[in-house]
Amino acid sequence: MAYLLGGKIYKILIYPLGGISKFSTSYNISLFKEFIILLFGPLFQILGWLLLIHLFPEKEVLISTYHYGILFFNLLPIYPLDGGKLLCLVFHTIFSYKKAFYFTFCAGYLLLLCFFIFIVFSFSFNILFLSVFLLIKLMKEYQQIPYFYEKFLLERYLNHYYFKKSKLIRDSDKFCRGYRHLIKEGDFYYLEDEYLEKKYKNC
Repeated sequence: MAYLLGGKIYKILIYPLGGISKFSTSYNISLFKEFIILLFGPLFQILGWLLLIHLFPEKEVLISTYHYGILFFNLLPIYPLDGGKLLCLVFHTIFSYKKAFYFTFCAGYLLLLCFFIFIVFSFSFNILFLSVFLLIKLMKEYQQIPYFYEKFLLERYLNHYYFKKSKLIRDSDKFCRGYRHLIKEGDFYYLEDEYLEKKYKNC
């Protein structure tokens, strides 16, 4: 689905109870298109589960146990899992590009804190291992937010997207997805193309 909607596929790994695809899409892809791409991950896993229990009905309990475990894990609202990306997508409809990421990561850290509190009162090695793994991933992704934002702006500068909705902003960190912007700096107003030209013309 990512390929059909303009994404680039780098790698697809197929496992007995699921798979992983590595791909990239435009940082300015429409929110609806990104939602469809993210939705197809869990959907294909469900289809794979239905196929496996049809082919191996005697192992339905085992297959279902793994299926629900993987599905639940993948839908946790922790970036970069699909659940975290879906949550970030919701925040993108409300907040600026950067703020949406920060709120998503706050939600991820809060959930992991709950996991660690649970471990204190009811130790589980599996939950501890997953929590530490997700915490490391979350911290690494958090450090990438400025990089994501620069690519988001640079992509707009190079491709000159046209968006029907517009927004006045007074801070260059408040660009939003799906909007063109009028930027106010002091007593001056800049169209988005003018602002990005000034920002990147010497790069």
